[in-house]
Amino acid sequence: MARILAIDYGGKRTGIAVTDPFQIIATGLTTIESPKLIPFLKDYFSREQVELIIIGEPKNWDDSDTHATPLVKKAIERIKKAFPTMPLKTVDERYTSKMASQAMIEMGLKKMQRRNKALIDEIAATIMLQEYLQRIS
Repeated sequence: MARILAIDYGGKRTGIAVTDPFQIIATGLTTIESPKLIPFLKDYFSREQVELIIIGEPKNWDDSDTHATPLVKKAIERIKKAFPTMPLKTVDERYTSKMASQAMIEMGLKKMQRRNKALIDEIAATIMLQEYLQRIS
């Protein structure tokens, strides 16, 4: 089987998580600078088999777009252009950053570590991917 890759796209940073090849467990992969997303994906896809990309779609409580929604939509267009045969799905990313911050507290990370926004983005992508796996199983 191939992996599923999750993207928590942001204006500055992008958190990335992947499943194991059997699509059982979601694991944080890395956080990269957002402008480097396409080169990162090209390199990763050359080394690993990925069958699906999921990307978080930012929405407000009332399902309206947030200030970040247009950024994500542009990122989706760039991904589809670079990888036209790769399936891509959007998923609801509401509360994933808050859940990531709470998970960091529960892991016992110190306050300075919890301020690491790159780690928050990676954990948010992992949470998004794990929720997706639970929905499809």
